[in-house]
Amino acid sequence: MEIAAVIGKKIINCQGNDCLRSIYGFIIMNDWSLRDIQREEMKMMLGPAKGKDYATSFGRYFVTADEVFSKMEENRINLKMETYVNNKLYSSGNLNEIYFGFSDMLERASEDVALLPGDVIGSGTFNSGSILETGGEWLKRGDNVIMKSDVLGILENEVV
Repeated sequence: MEIAAVIGKKIINCQGNDCLRSIYGFIIMNDWSLRDIQREEMKMMLGPAKGKDYATSFGRYFVTADEVFSKMEENRINLKMETYVNNKLYSSGNLNEIYFGFSDMLERASEDVALLPGDVIGSGTFNSGSILETGGEWLKRGDNVIMKSDVLGILENEVV
């Protein structure tokens, strides 16, 4: 489970919290990484190539930046997040637990590269937000994955 920022204003080489002014809003995002393949790629120092070139799902609710930033505490966004697999709580956490905040991510992403309206920047998984991190079983055909955020709503997908 990730939270994605949708860029609403072109930026390049932004600095610190000024980067946040480029965000139009946020959505829930499921980065359906093939972690088993990614684990093998990372052993060879290739980076996550084929393991990341798979699929991405977005929630149906788009929440404007001002609503999400109202949850800001000490430069971190306080959003509760939960993931369920087949109606069983799989992981829970908070967006404020991620290592780099959105201002850090956008500063790096915009370094000598323009970020344009409509670009989507994922937060990366929160603590325990992926099967690789929790050591759980891999998803299989028929599994139902539900991701919830107290502000961004619900994203539900079935593995087919």
